[in-house]
Amino acid sequence: MSHIKLDLHDIYNDSRAIDKALLQAFEDAIDKRIKEVEIISGKGSGQLKKKVQRFLKLPHIKPLYHRIENDSKNHGRLFVYFKF
Repeated sequence: MSHIKLDLHDIYNDSRAIDKALLQAFEDAIDKRIKEVEIISGKGSGQLKKKVQRFLKLPHIKPLYHRIENDSKNHGRLFVYFKF
C-alpha cells in the first residue's frame, strides 16, 4: 500500500506553509486514492503537532478523512487514513 509522507520540520515556523502543505497532501491522497498520509511533526515542544491537530479538526477538513492514529512508538508522528 502506498502512502504520502509529509515532514513539517522545514516549515515549522510558517503557519501558512504548514496549512498549504497539509492541504496539498490531502488533495494528493484524495486524487490518487492513497489511503494513508504520514505526518511528521517532530518531538519538540509539541506546538507543531497541536497546529496539525487543529488543522485536522477544521469543519471543512474533518469530512475528508476516516480516522487519525498516533504512532505509539514515536509521538512526533501521526497517520491520517482515508476511506474510499
